[in-house]
Amino acid sequence: MISPTPQRNESDIAFESTPAYSSYVLENENPRVIYRAFKRTTDIVLALVGLVVLSPLFLVVAILIKLEDPRGSVFFGQTRVGKDEKPFRMYKFRSMVSNAEELLEELLEQNEISGAMFKMKKDPRITRVGAFIRKTSIDELPQLWNVVRGDMSLVGPRPALPREVAEYSSYDKLRLRVIPGCTGLWQVSGRNDLSFNEMVELDLRYIEQRGVMMDWKIIFMTIRMFAGSKNAY
Repeated sequence: MISPTPQRNESDIAFESTPAYSSYVLENENPRVIYRAFKRTTDIVLALVGLVVLSPLFLVVAILIKLEDPRGSVFFGQTRVGKDEKPFRMYKFRSMVSNAEELLEELLEQNEISGAMFKMKKDPRITRVGAFIRKTSIDELPQLWNVVRGDMSLVGPRPALPREVAEYSSYDKLRLRVIPGCTGLWQVSGRNDLSFNEMVELDLRYIEQRGVMMDWKIIFMTIRMFAGSKNAY
């Protein structure tokens, strides 16, 4: 277990010189070939099955989004930071107004989560359809295509935004050493009720303890929480 948690900015250099940091990096260079092969196979199979089975739901959501805002797109693509800080395009159902990114600058001061993340319970950019699909996490389903592509895994740390990573300490960046996931330990442990630092600690715990059993446990917990999640906004 990695301890203690360093202060986010002042102790980066000191932390990088510690045995804990060195051993953590070396440990995670281990390819874990069998686990990684099984995980990738599971990702592809389940993601493809999910895309086929959920295609009627995709169609209904797409129609509802277009009915509310005919000028906007159905899907929202956003640059995220993946494994080893490699950027990729992540897809979701659009749940906000078309100019949401431009309006964000005006709302940053109202951020309700500490650290390098933005969350706001009553975000004025969210549409009526968007509020429902975010509440039920349906907006996340297009990420199954990212899983098929290999940008994401079904289970892993939340994919970060470039502006968030720009504020990361060296310790925070340890969470970027694995492929990000559609769901993870953070999502099933409280999600938006947790602070940024708590999210980092949960991600690092997952990276240390990850395996087939833990992945399936998180998947089943996610399915159980999927309908009517109270922590998504």
